[in-house]
Amino acid sequence: MEIIKNIKDISLLKNLFLAISATIILAISAKIKIPFYPVPMTMQTFVVLLIGITFGWRLGLFTVCLYIFEGVIGLPVFAGTPEKGLGISYIIGPTMGYLLGFLVAVFLSGFLNFSNNHVLNFLKLSLAVSTIYLFGILWLSKFVGWEKVFALGAKPFLLAELFKILLLTLLLPKLLKFRKI
Repeated sequence: MEIIKNIKDISLLKNLFLAISATIILAISAKIKIPFYPVPMTMQTFVVLLIGITFGWRLGLFTVCLYIFEGVIGLPVFAGTPEKGLGISYIIGPTMGYLLGFLVAVFLSGFLNFSNNHVLNFLKLSLAVSTIYLFGILWLSKFVGWEKVFALGAKPFLLAELFKILLLTLLLPKLLKFRKI
């Protein structure tokens, strides 16, 4: 019985280490950006899907929740921080919808079953990343209006997103070997 408890403790520590490590990678991906207004283009969407694919939905969702929590308490983990504010003041700004979309996207990319069919996998990853933009533009519309929201909050990023999804689709067979259910 003591061995089982120790194994669970080790597994918990391992998962916590993985989650914290992934939040660091996610924070770094937020800092790799091409400046756009009002939302910068970053590598975060790629990393969010990568976390879901490799960690599965449970650990992936925990990881992205931890990342958002880090930002809420004022750590400069988001794109544009600390320049554009920290903590709650940043969270309720133009990017909040995208951050909430990260939760749905990591869940979907961790929950969906992927196969050897590249087209189907591409479509599943496209669905997952689309939730980031759906939540993002719905929230962003409060700041820029409905007339401008698609042009500012989605259109400039679509080609880059297609490339990121294509890359993940090609890497998927290797990435799934690391998946934690």
